[in-house]
Amino acid sequence: MGANVEETVRSGRERDFYRRLLELGSTSDPTPFLEQALDLILDVTGARQALIELREEDEDAAAPSWWLARGCSAEDLDAIRTMISRGIIAEAHATGKTVFTPSALLDPRFSGRGSVRLHRVEAVLCAPIGSAPSLGVIYLQGDSERFDDLDRELVELFARHLAPLVDRLLVRRQVREREDPTRQLRRQMRLDDVVGHSTALAAVLRQAALVAPLDVNVLLTGDSGTGKSQLARVIHENGPRASGPFVELNCATLPESLVESELFGAAAGAHSTATKAVAGRIASAEGGTLFLDEIAELAVPAQAKLLQLLQSRQYYRLGSATPVHADVRLIAATNTDLEQAVRERRFREDLFYRLQVLPIRLPTLAERREDLRVLALHFIEAAQRRHGLPRVEFSPGALRAIEAAEWPGNLRQLCHAIEAAAIRAAGEGLIRIECHHLFPGASDPDVVDENTLTFQEATRRFQRALLLRALDESGWNITETAQRLDLARSHIYNLVKAFGLQRS
Repeated sequence: MGANVEETVRSGRERDFYRRLLELGSTSDPTPFLEQALDLILDVTGARQALIELREEDEDAAAPSWWLARGCSAEDLDAIRTMISRGIIAEAHATGKTVFTPSALLDPRFSGRGSVRLHRVEAVLCAPIGSAPSLGVIYLQGDSERFDDLDRELVELFARHLAPLVDRLLVRRQVREREDPTRQLRRQMRLDDVVGHSTALAAVLRQAALVAPLDVNVLLTGDSGTGKSQLARVIHENGPRASGPFVELNCATLPESLVESELFGAAAGAHSTATKAVAGRIASAEGGTLFLDEIAELAVPAQAKLLQLLQSRQYYRLGSATPVHADVRLIAATNTDLEQAVRERRFREDLFYRLQVLPIRLPTLAERREDLRVLALHFIEAAQRRHGLPRVEFSPGALRAIEAAEWPGNLRQLCHAIEAAAIRAAGEGLIRIECHHLFPGASDPDVVDENTLTFQEATRRFQRALLLRALDESGWNITETAQRLDLARSHIYNLVKAFGLQRS
């Protein structure tokens, strides 16, 4: 009788497991599938802790491509990985065979490991996903004698069922990474708040990765609002002076009479406001990085003293005859053509060549239009946090308008426009940002007086009309239209979508 009851229970567990497994197979997105799958196997086996790790071919065993855990604290995960990277999971991954032990503490294969004894690891069941070398593993941990042969059969069946889904997940991930030229750089560098995945951004980040570890001067150029201050900080944070201070000075914000004192410092009584000794920004940046923004606006006398600093690593405080040694790295930035400024004798030629060791030009938003959507989403979240606004999102039309608009002020203009739009929408009690929140001067394109148009809206209307005319003349041949307008085909498709154009 007892055997029949046990067989009935076993059959019921199997039937329930198969049914739920089939239900899981109906989902089309692998990520939530794996989350539900792990919950299922945890429930069916009664395991205390569960972990799925996926690995790409030839990948370092210490760094899984993707993982998901249940019932594991951060400390537990570290312990499991310490144990498995050289033991249980590595064996299952390499051999394609299930590793099963009722108690790792008593198993001679694992009992000698310090982490096993420290965390008193008992029942372990680890099944490979796919053949050797596997795509990954399912790792279960429970109390002593927790798992039986049926658990092993179910977990192995479960792993076989997962294999094609996991393969699809990894393929999708590889495709995504091929489409993101910044991915490898993000692995190598600290890039806090650097948003975007465009080719133009990746090119800049590659240059930053090259210069960051070198203790050389860097000149950042590019239009206003392209993110030169942010890139300067990236170079600092990824260089040998990262633990030192990052000190910033905008040379355009100070009157000429105060620039030298602010930058180099001043001895007591050196001028009317120096009632005591002033350290200056160079002293504040000792051991770190000094970032001089708008360097073209630096007064000519201060340029001479800055040149001396770069040449000798020494400078003089205003009103002092005693040289001061400086251990700082200089990063300068400008949106001015410095070569033209040199020709006009507004900027010292010798200082220009001292700064122009490794110049980096930052792209405009027009050169990285594929980043507009992700930047917009980043800026709206930042605005909500900064002002404590209720959650709002972009309407599809607003996002298309952002992607189609020209942003001559670049990141700064886009950020401010989205911040203002979020405040307007929240002030109206709305949960969506519409076009009129972004461009309050614009309205129906068929009835607006051209004299009231903003520059941006007028530009958008011209672009829309020009594109529509070119499409009509080419019979909506995208390739021919792209050649005629000297644009990429992908950009033509984006503009058609952004402007809501349809073939007559």
